[in-house]
Amino acid sequence: MSEILLINVSGYDKPGLTSSITRIMAEHGLIILDIGQAVIHDYLTWGILVQIPDSEESANVLKELLFCIHALNLQVQFKPVSEQEYSEWAKGKGKERYIVTLLAREITAEQIARVSSITADHHLNIDNISRLSSRLSLYEDRTNAQACVEFAVRGTPQNLDALKAEFLHVSNDLNLDIAFQKDDIYRRNRRLVVFDMDSTLIEAEVIDELAKEAGVGDQVAEITERAMRGELDFSQSFRKRVGLLKGLSESVLERVQARLVMTEGAEKLISHLRMLGYKTAILSGGFTYFAKLLQARLGIDYVYANELDIKDGAVTGEVTGRIVDGARKAELLREIAEKEGLRLEQVIAVGDGANDLPMLSAAGLGIAFRAKPLVKESAKHAISNLGLDSILYLLGLRESDTALLAGGE
Repeated sequence: MSEILLINVSGYDKPGLTSSITRIMAEHGLIILDIGQAVIHDYLTWGILVQIPDSEESANVLKELLFCIHALNLQVQFKPVSEQEYSEWAKGKGKERYIVTLLAREITAEQIARVSSITADHHLNIDNISRLSSRLSLYEDRTNAQACVEFAVRGTPQNLDALKAEFLHVSNDLNLDIAFQKDDIYRRNRRLVVFDMDSTLIEAEVIDELAKEAGVGDQVAEITERAMRGELDFSQSFRKRVGLLKGLSESVLERVQARLVMTEGAEKLISHLRMLGYKTAILSGGFTYFAKLLQARLGIDYVYANELDIKDGAVTGEVTGRIVDGARKAELLREIAEKEGLRLEQVIAVGDGANDLPMLSAAGLGIAFRAKPLVKESAKHAISNLGLDSILYLLGLRESDTALLAGGE
């Protein structure tokens, strides 16, 4: 008759521990039912669930294992597991799996406590906790630091809207971004990322910058703000704002372009995405002139934006062609995905305004980036505290992975 045994080992890590212990198990024909290991600050916690085919052999196995583990200067605990306990555990492995990602400048105990309490309240059990970011320095300024911890959880939340609302509340309270994704094949196989441009890839609304040059800055900025909050129809407000630019010299566009600042992490994110074989697109309610320049700088694959009408060296106050509003962005996202042979679940969309919500909803992973409250509440995910490159963590990439990519550039 077989016997099931849970073996937990702890102590300072060193090469060869696993091979030394499992070699003894191999000599007695043990079957591995589960295994896991974590190392924190060179301290090892190692667990293995084994089946001993012949229970009469268990005393000899335990004796040899105990001698080996003590010789390695480790601590060990043995716990017998009944067949019923094992069966219940095995059935639980069929539950839905999710990834909870915590993003902040630094991770605090309060953040972990609040998030883990929410997952427990919603019947989600934590299977594993991993740090994806690099080790924080004790002495360097952390103003622009990045910290990321990932929870692998299992279970079936009864109310996803309530779960999201609680995560959002904690995010606002503790300067923390929380992403909650289903851990399925699509999370590990995203292939296309589409971006809004203004206030997403660049730290400005270009139309507001042009308006300053035209002497109507305050008037246009107010309309832009209301449109981004979702208080005004985008297309109507856009035409009104462009109309106020009538007579602006074409030469101003180059001057405005020269002072535009890239958003934190944008260049790193897109260069890494390109190296990983992702396709990228700009779907912008701004202007093609600026989007094309950004495309050349970053190596973006697709660009769709609004064509500012210019005649005799001056802005006419009109746009040519169909306006790229919220509905058009979602439509373009679907068209590009179809052209690339991708499912929508494989698409990531990133934007900050209310006009980005349709494409954020259409994408498998929609991210409201440094967005207005309405957009944060409506989007599936939000990043408000870190730069765009933190999206790499949502793909499951570790800092060591991105460092390797940076070395290959």
